[in-house]
Amino acid sequence: MPRTSPPPAGEPSAGPASRQPTPGLYVVATPIGHLGDLSPRAREVLAAADLVVCEDTRVTGRLLKTLGLKKRLRSYHEHNAARVRPAILAELARGAVVALVSDAGTPTIADPGYRLVREAHERGINVRPVPGPAALIAALSVAGLPTDRFFFQGFLPPRSARRRAVLAELARIPATLVFYEAPHRLEASLKDLEEVLGGAREAALLRELTKLHEECRRGTLAELRAAVEAAGPPRGELVVVVGPPTEDPPPATDEELEQALRQALAQGSLRDAVTAVARRLGLPRRQVYRHALALLDEDQRA
Repeated sequence: MPRTSPPPAGEPSAGPASRQPTPGLYVVATPIGHLGDLSPRAREVLAAADLVVCEDTRVTGRLLKTLGLKKRLRSYHEHNAARVRPAILAELARGAVVALVSDAGTPTIADPGYRLVREAHERGINVRPVPGPAALIAALSVAGLPTDRFFFQGFLPPRSARRRAVLAELARIPATLVFYEAPHRLEASLKDLEEVLGGAREAALLRELTKLHEECRRGTLAELRAAVEAAGPPRGELVVVVGPPTEDPPPATDEELEQALRQALAQGSLRDAVTAVARRLGLPRRQVYRHALALLDEDQRA
């Protein structure tokens, strides 16, 4: 029988997915909308898994039922992760094949799955990716904004003051920014994005990616905020992509520095406040420290 030569470097190979998965933790990407985006390898791993770890057993149960699979499920999310993680690791230590999935997309992206992956590595357990859909990458691929450098923030804080503070830290990053957002907070978030990052920055609002009512709306932040304000909160899953700054922002004024320091000092120590404000405003730490001492001295004498 003639020998089969391995494929040349850089070409795809059947790889280990063509065999029964070996024991370990498999990080399995599932569709963010269109069921056809589930890879054949993902289905093979799910079919072979001794346990499927998921966010919501109802959501994953429906997916498995659609695939004709019946599997043992265990819920794993931010509220119970610390409690159930030891039991999952114990099964892995006994040689189980465990598939980690999220409700949609790639696990460990903006969810607590990374802690399970980290502890599995620390215990010498085999961890393998089964790549596939991710709303982050899908949004970037169609937004029409630079993708050579990007920063993924995930969900912004729900309260405006904290949200604006985070945006101030991100404003100077020379890269495309990616955010997830909930429909009921979108208008307020776009308003803060416009005011902190500048209304002229290019952006894209992506809704219901790969689903029936998929939409990609492009424009400036000011235009997108006005459109959402006029139409009302959209339905469905949302991703906001904001292009990089086109020029260096003007240096912070004394008033902006004072306001930023007062907010930071109200939330933490002098050291932490100075570090945070210097990073946010791009100012020398020594300058911010002197200004902070002057503010504290002024408040004591008042």
